Amino acid sequence: MSSHHFVKEQQEPAVVILDVKGFDWDQISGLFEWVPTVLVAEPAVEQVLSWGIKIDVILASAAFQKENTYLLEEQYPLRFLESENDEFAKDALHYLMASDHRAAHLVGFEISYYEDLSLFMEKMDVCIFNQARKYFPVKSGDLKKWYPKGELELFGQKGQSVRIENQEGVQEQFLNPSSAFHTQEGLSHFYSEKLFWIGEPLA
Repeated sequence: MSSHHFVKEQQEPAVVILDVKGFDWDQISGLFEWVPTVLVAEPAVEQVLSWGIKIDVILASAAFQKENTYLLEEQYPLRFLESENDEFAKDALHYLMASDHRAAHLVGFEISYYEDLSLFMEKMDVCIFNQARKYFPVKSGDLKKWYPKGELELFGQKGQSVRIENQEGVQEQFLNPSSAFHTQEGLSHFYSEKLFWIGEPLA
């Protein structure tokens, strides 16, 4: 007799939804393809439920929890994690680290606060989805990747230098703390002396 229920393992990146303003379902639906662990902050709960997503953890104030206890049954198994607005992202990542997750997608996190994630990024792979872009960190400062013709955003510390080498030659970009970079189709080599982020447009 076989069992066909899903068993969630920590191999898939967890999805932490902090804010859904400016997002279309089509832009992030791919994040849920392999039934990840899903954590949702209080302001985004209503929209996420309307998408039909199964929530595992809701980050919320005590007042929200009291007013929405029915969700514990409706979304069973579900747990509330008490948190407040400024701490949603950190509390979510602490929870994921404690439960042995090694990767997370943060939806609606403001890229300019990326240094708040430093502690977690030593042990986890973190990507940020915001402003119609997917940002991923180049932790080593060195990346070679093929890109189609288009535009990327580079983000890091103000004044940080990023050297880019491609078929057009070598150029240097100084971040302020972001910089737009126009790619030509082909391989690009990015190099900086410290971590920086690359923001790719969401399809």
